[in-house]
Amino acid sequence: MEGTIFSLVPAILMLILVLVTRRVILSLGIGIIIGAFMLTQMDIGAGLSLIWSIFAGIFVSEGALNTGSIYLLSFLFLLGVATAFMTASGGSRAFGKWAVERIRTRKGAKLVPSILGIIIFIDDYFNALAVGQVARPVTDRYKVSRAKLAYYIDSTSAPITVISPISSWGAYIIGTIGSILAANEISDYQAFEAFVLMIPANFYVFAALLLVFLTIYLRLDIGAMKTHENRAKDTGELHNPDKGDVPGDLNNEFREHDNGKISHLIWPIVTLIIGTVGMMVYTGIQSSEGTADILSIFANTNVNISLFTGGIISVVTALLLYVGQPSPKSGLMHVFLQGLKAMLPAIYILIAAWMIGDIISRLQTGEYLAQQFSQADINIAYLPLIIFLLSGFMALSTGTSWGTFGIMLPIAGEIAAVTDPAFLLPALSAVLAGSVFGDHCSPISDTTILSSTGAGANHIDHVLTQLPYAIIAAVAASVGYVVLGLTGQVWMPLLLALVIVLVTALVIHKLNPEKG
Repeated sequence: MEGTIFSLVPAILMLILVLVTRRVILSLGIGIIIGAFMLTQMDIGAGLSLIWSIFAGIFVSEGALNTGSIYLLSFLFLLGVATAFMTASGGSRAFGKWAVERIRTRKGAKLVPSILGIIIFIDDYFNALAVGQVARPVTDRYKVSRAKLAYYIDSTSAPITVISPISSWGAYIIGTIGSILAANEISDYQAFEAFVLMIPANFYVFAALLLVFLTIYLRLDIGAMKTHENRAKDTGELHNPDKGDVPGDLNNEFREHDNGKISHLIWPIVTLIIGTVGMMVYTGIQSSEGTADILSIFANTNVNISLFTGGIISVVTALLLYVGQPSPKSGLMHVFLQGLKAMLPAIYILIAAWMIGDIISRLQTGEYLAQQFSQADINIAYLPLIIFLLSGFMALSTGTSWGTFGIMLPIAGEIAAVTDPAFLLPALSAVLAGSVFGDHCSPISDTTILSSTGAGANHIDHVLTQLPYAIIAAVAASVGYVVLGLTGQVWMPLLLALVIVLVTALVIHKLNPEKG
């Protein structure tokens, strides 16, 4: 069944179950079981053995610890512990009070995560989790729903990272572009120059970013998002109280210190940023084989160990600040355990998402879709649009932007180079845009999971509330790619895509104005 149309079954089944049951772990589990049985020709014993080996492979691979996944999971636990100590010390409450004096409206509170999401462009994982920790006290004070906060985090993290050359994503993409140019003997521009020239053709990214700020200024709450926002404003319930899979609200687990200061929140976050970015630079230099320019550093950095190191430094800082207070209200072990407990839902979902991703990879779902695309007789004018849509579906079903990059960038580059080299850069841009779009819609995407984790939102609530906004941006981008294919222009289709987003937002606002 590998590499055939049947390889789509687990991904499609899992997506349907998520939408119908709204139980992400259950849906992922069924997808894992069905996929494993398909890989073992419905042999129950072999299927269960495969499931166990995939689970074990997250922690141990080829006889050695799988440090990448272990570091990332450990970082999530460390983040939970740091957050617990920041909360118990009263730092989050103090920051909230400080913010209320300076940020006087819900609009201002919503701007905080949106602007921070653009400023923190080094890495999408780091962006999603760090922005959530800084912005949540502010958005909570103004009763902004956790689903809306997750949307702001997710719709700024990957979009800004994918167009930033000085980021983990940018460095990876530039390296991949370099190999594509070399393989197709294209010497008109170097990889970095090509990346920069591709940025304006990433229509989805700019459409999504514009829509973020339109939702703030027009109070544009669409579909389920309106329900979440109204509940938050009317009752103070920031997420659906009937749902599981929500990271714990720590201020309900222990009493916050009465003498908390802003420094109890700020310093752990500052040390997290400094420790993580510093370690990214250090590991990048260590792995650059003597080439210490900024691009090679970020191309070779070890993001997961950098996050882990920053997490340890942040926990130590938060712990020292907490024990330095007079008469801490809760015992150290209690705060520590509550921090670990708060992250368990995110850990469960992330592990299950990795497992279904492994299953889908073994079924060669992405390779099947790419093969069908490469064999099709395509009018070159519609190449960017078709690549955008296919990359979106591939990222949606596999849950990985990076995996889609790895499969689709070489294929798109080869097709464009053979048919019309003028379409090379637009075709590569369409891959990046479609991958981010699919990533935004996928419940098994790690960045989507971490965005809901950073916001403290129910994961499926985040996926379903973000979906309408992602579709609006994708429709606008699709029109842009059609015009690009027909005219060969880039800036005019980009402007058209942004105008479509703006007009759509204004029409929705006029038909259903939000008063809150």
